[in-house]
Amino acid sequence: MGDNLKVSVLQFKSELGNVDKNFDTARRLLDGAKNSDVAILPELWTTGYYPTPIENFADMDGKQTAEFLCAAAVKNNVNIIGGSTIAAVDGQIFNRCIVANRHGEIAATYDKTHLFSYADEGKVFTAGNKFVTVELDGVKCGIAICYDLRFPEFIRKLALIGIEILFIPAAWSLKRLMPRQILTKARAIENQIFVVFANSAGKSEIVNPLGEVIVEASTDEEILTADVDLKFRAEVISSMNLLADRNIFVD
Repeated sequence: MGDNLKVSVLQFKSELGNVDKNFDTARRLLDGAKNSDVAILPELWTTGYYPTPIENFADMDGKQTAEFLCAAAVKNNVNIIGGSTIAAVDGQIFNRCIVANRHGEIAATYDKTHLFSYADEGKVFTAGNKFVTVELDGVKCGIAICYDLRFPEFIRKLALIGIEILFIPAAWSLKRLMPRQILTKARAIENQIFVVFANSAGKSEIVNPLGEVIVEASTDEEILTADVDLKFRAEVISSMNLLADRNIFVD
């Protein structure tokens, strides 16, 4: 494992319900990220957020998405955080992130835990119930999806089990941009991790463990790329180790 991971955020606004076109866009952007170590897609990139009736747009067992991601990962020699898609599994529908490693293997799957009641997600999706980490090129990473960001105890649990980078695919409205920008910084600072936020609506960003924005996207389609310096994270922790200084009685 090196001290840096080259990370690319593939930001684009999907066309609602046009699955074929959205796959074509993702394919093109993934081809553009072939020199990266990790690429991340936004939330519900295959369909947009979100067409109804949702069951008509569900990927059965996530098979189509998984095959696409594995093939793209091998073609471009890149690990892919597969955003999220609508996955139908045993009669239930999940907002699911599939992670493919650069060898074309499914390395992890994560189902969105906190469903956004404002958009009635709980009426159409089943909530996930597992914390998910994945090791990519020797780096332990955590996965959250959009609304999960608002729940600090959820992200803290991922930090306590050792993640160095948190990847968050999202479809976060720019009407709520200010709180989101605060939340990504807060989660990075309090857990001393990198936060990579991939947003379909724009303003994606990568934030370092001091809460500093390394790079930020516009609101247009974009490949946003930066080096994640893991040595820098180690230096931050060595000067002030927040998790080590937690007073255990609060548990």
